[in-house]
Amino acid sequence: MLIIGIAGGTGSGKTTVVNRILSSFPAGEVAVIPQDSYYKDSSHIPPEERSKINFDEPAAIEWSLLVEHLRRLREGQSIEMPTYSYLTCTRQPETVTIRPADVVIVEGILVLCESEVRDMMDVRCFVDADADDRLIRVIARDCIERGRTPQMVIDRYEEVLKPMHCRYIEPSKRFADLIIPQGGTNSVAIGLLTDYIEARLKRNKC
Repeated sequence: MLIIGIAGGTGSGKTTVVNRILSSFPAGEVAVIPQDSYYKDSSHIPPEERSKINFDEPAAIEWSLLVEHLRRLREGQSIEMPTYSYLTCTRQPETVTIRPADVVIVEGILVLCESEVRDMMDVRCFVDADADDRLIRVIARDCIERGRTPQMVIDRYEEVLKPMHCRYIEPSKRFADLIIPQGGTNSVAIGLLTDYIEARLKRNKC
């Protein structure tokens, strides 16, 4: 099994990169593990306090569960991946069954920050994008998917996203084997990564 880590700032285009990789392989050959599914449950926190949770620091993630799930997949076992709601800031009762695959992509803003997760990766990628472009994407996404107003998103960007990006996410770029500038529009870099994955898979099957 090949484990690919794809990190990058919020709104950098990570999901686009992942989707373009997925489209290059047969169904079932690539499994995706989003970091967001492993946010710690906040149901014990009063609802009015949950909006203040900092989702952009490593302490917000249940890394031990993610590590356990990656190990089980590598051992050929299926896992029940948790689901998380940004609307309620709580882990949901529903889970998603993930079966072992030839390629597992671990995707999220902080996946290169945690050494135990990082060390399990065969390839580490960082999706890079201009800060203004990232902010525009975050405003569009959060207003549609997370029920926030543009001003709420901008305030959160200034107070949380930007400082956490500088403290944790940007420094994790030094651990990357491949940096993908311009996010999901960089067809050359995505093509190189896809070709590498195909070559590794062929070599492993020989």
